[in-house]
Amino acid sequence: MTNGFSGNAQAMSLVAFSAIATITLLLCVMTGPDRDDLDEFYTGYGSLSPMRNGLAIGGDYISAASVLGTGGVIALCGYDGIVLALSTALSLMLLMFVLAEPLRNAGRFTMGDALTRRMPGRAVRITACVVTIAALLPLMLVQLAGTGQLLAFILGFSGDALQTGCIIGLGALMISYAAIGGMKGTALIQIMKMVMLLGSGAVVALLVLRRFDWDPGALFHAAAAQSGVGSRFLHSGVQFAGSSNPRLDMITSELTVVIGGACLPHVTMRMYTANSARQVRRSMSWAVSSVVVFVLIMTVVGFGATALIGRAVIAQADPQGNTAYLLGSRAAFGPDVSTAETFLFTTVTTAIFLTLLASVAGMILACANSLAHDVFATHMRNLSARREMALARASALAVGAPAILLATLVQHRSLQPLVTLSFCLGASAIAPALLYSLFWRRFTRTGLLSTLIGGTLAVLVVMPGTNLVSGSPVSAFPEADFNWFHFTTTGLLTIPLGFAFGWLGTVLSGRRASEEQRHEYEAVEGWILAGAARRGG
Repeated sequence: MTNGFSGNAQAMSLVAFSAIATITLLLCVMTGPDRDDLDEFYTGYGSLSPMRNGLAIGGDYISAASVLGTGGVIALCGYDGIVLALSTALSLMLLMFVLAEPLRNAGRFTMGDALTRRMPGRAVRITACVVTIAALLPLMLVQLAGTGQLLAFILGFSGDALQTGCIIGLGALMISYAAIGGMKGTALIQIMKMVMLLGSGAVVALLVLRRFDWDPGALFHAAAAQSGVGSRFLHSGVQFAGSSNPRLDMITSELTVVIGGACLPHVTMRMYTANSARQVRRSMSWAVSSVVVFVLIMTVVGFGATALIGRAVIAQADPQGNTAYLLGSRAAFGPDVSTAETFLFTTVTTAIFLTLLASVAGMILACANSLAHDVFATHMRNLSARREMALARASALAVGAPAILLATLVQHRSLQPLVTLSFCLGASAIAPALLYSLFWRRFTRTGLLSTLIGGTLAVLVVMPGTNLVSGSPVSAFPEADFNWFHFTTTGLLTIPLGFAFGWLGTVLSGRRASEEQRHEYEAVEGWILAGAARRGG
């Protein structure tokens, strides 16, 4: 794979990657919890300041799929990419203003805790765990498969064996982060990632703007001129041009990102690390601010990539545009690259490398926590704290190992359907379950299970028929065509279905069950909505 990067940049990147892997692993070892301290493993004692916790939340939200995938959409599709990036920021604002405090008040360690605050039961916890893993596993595969592709692109090597080796080696490192560091260790890695990502990205964005005399308008028009689609690049429709209804497809896709992204379990689990309602509000303020700043950075760098090297070159390097952020960073330096600029580019590549590591570690931790706490701890009575923590660490391996294996199998396919699948599950199953559980007084256990199971099954049934899976040269299976749902996401159908399943399940439970749930909710309403009581176990 030829990338045009100098030998010095490749050598510096390799040294930096090795150093950052060693430092972060040592950081997890030094901050790892005691063997019998569940609160420290699951929440880090809420010891992080609002700023650090906010950066960790923002770090969990800005995954490698966001940096590489959204940056690629910006570079290839212009306006549509900006709207997608803004949707990610709006998603975090939805979490901040609607769900953050009630989640923190209702939950303790996992999403299962929040859901069983009103409706205790093993079935609810097991279902919550299954949906958590189903929503995060596709994203883990994307990040892990992207690890091999990214290292191959930056370091200039080719060959399936080397890429597979990178996936396995770095996957093992990510499992170690989750198992050893717990919540606090992974949070510190997220903070380090955000500092590097924002710092290096801001410098690159300024270099791009300098190339256009600090005029954003000139940058946008230059990008449109180099896009191959002219002024359409600055208007909606480029990304969804092949859809049967581009405008509706775009609206549905953005709605899925906004709703689904706010409810993904590896993001919501950070709400449980705040030790007060005031702290969760301040943490979310920092998280939203950091994500908005990075959206601005991605916009400048993505448009800069198109303006400086052209849309055709970006698409040739990767049809999905996943290398656009790196190519834009490289092009910002101009033809003559100094040692300082090589160092800065190495910082950019290291920040993205750290983003890959931190993102998967956070997802593995969320799945492992749910598996250990919601499934094993409730099944094994009188389980000691030490044994539960051992189970949580073993669960990290149980989740991570299959993810690594699956990532090696899908690494040469289009991974966009997997990203979309995660957001669709978040929007169609998790979002209705959380909103109903936290705010609907008459919501019943049957309604909750109907929402989680029905919403998940609806997405899994509809997703294979979407545009991203078959029917086009950029789909996961370009040689096949079983496309029957001619939209990019399932949200148009499955989001209403998810809410409908919850309503229908509640109605079918009968008036008596609804009244019982109303009385139970009123008993904890002040607790959930205002934190009127201290959270319990």
